Amino acid sequence: MIRIFINGLAASAGAGLTYLHNVVPHLAALAGAHTTLALQPILAQNFERLSNVDLICPPGISGTARRFVFEQTKLPCLIRKSRADVLISAGNFALRSSPVPQILLSGNSLYTSSDFSADLRSRREYLMLVDNFLKRMLARTSVHWADLTVAPSRAFADELQRWTGREVTVIHHGFDRTAFFASQTRLSDHTQRKLGEAAGCLRLLFVSHYNYYRNFETLLRALPLIENLLPEKRVKLFLTCKLEANANPGSYDGSSAMALVQQLGISDNVVQLGAVPYASLHHLYTACDLYVTPAYAETFAHPLVEAMASGLPVVASDLPVHKEVCGEGARYFRRFSSESLAKAVVEAWNPEIRSKLAIAANARANEFSWSRHVDGLVQRATELRQKHAANAVGCLSSSAPHASRPGY
Repeated sequence: MIRIFINGLAASAGAGLTYLHNVVPHLAALAGAHTTLALQPILAQNFERLSNVDLICPPGISGTARRFVFEQTKLPCLIRKSRADVLISAGNFALRSSPVPQILLSGNSLYTSSDFSADLRSRREYLMLVDNFLKRMLARTSVHWADLTVAPSRAFADELQRWTGREVTVIHHGFDRTAFFASQTRLSDHTQRKLGEAAGCLRLLFVSHYNYYRNFETLLRALPLIENLLPEKRVKLFLTCKLEANANPGSYDGSSAMALVQQLGISDNVVQLGAVPYASLHHLYTACDLYVTPAYAETFAHPLVEAMASGLPVVASDLPVHKEVCGEGARYFRRFSSESLAKAVVEAWNPEIRSKLAIAANARANEFSWSRHVDGLVQRATELRQKHAANAVGCLSSSAPHASRPGY
């Protein structure tokens, strides 16, 4: 039996919450493991019915600063009380003095991305730039605090290794095809109506909240270029967000993107659906023709796997992470080139190429599994526990008094 403590206090939305939703149930099903999960109280109802999982939900620690102080001062005591063998820190930051061996899950490419820093400067987002710099320094230090750092892709692991000088282990994130397609929850009437209005159009899909590093502007600038290259086709881009201020998680302001939409005269081409419930998301993928992502920073990108599993050909920016995840299931373009993006979409829309991409994409999606991810995580945790125990025995042996020799 191995006892694992997961610090999930940083998870509130997006990838962090998706990770816990997929990983914790798999851990709960393992007979040889017991899990203690620390998370925000508002999320407790999502996990309280799981057997073999204890929840710790400390109140009043919302916000990065409060959470960090709590983690560094109070969390070690809770870890000891749980009798955990290994700590898994799931929020990019590690404990400075963990009472047990610690695995750091590092999954934020913004701390290593020079493109993101340049983008913030160009937008004059100086407060965000300073905030990212401080978190960047803490994330780098955290890699040195942890006993083992795990990244969700080889490309991002290599980036972390160059940045920190420390070895980083790769355990690919997973995908549960059965669970993803299981729900029969329908799309909202609004979304179905918008899809119906786009019948006969080339329907592009991009699943993301609005943020800067997903590079919406390059995609928006490509839309009129695509229509010029495909004059017989009307193009519709479906977004699962709203291009408005205060309409997305974090402090990203989508109003500048909306201004670009109006400037380009593509308001009729851009369909802002807003957030689509995860249970019905697979219906949206299968209702579209191509999945497009222009992101310039990424660590894994779960929507790519969801799109490929839905049989949707992918057009992705030329990030090493995208190429690692999609393989032959995508066409790639230069990440800041709207012209390159438009040409890649036209190529992927060719019936023969589209068919080959869809087959390759579906096969590639099968290579990702949450079960395999959890098995790999537990294996690393077990190895750390054994190493720690061996070191402890070695220390005791070396500190024991030497036996008296005859004649002395």
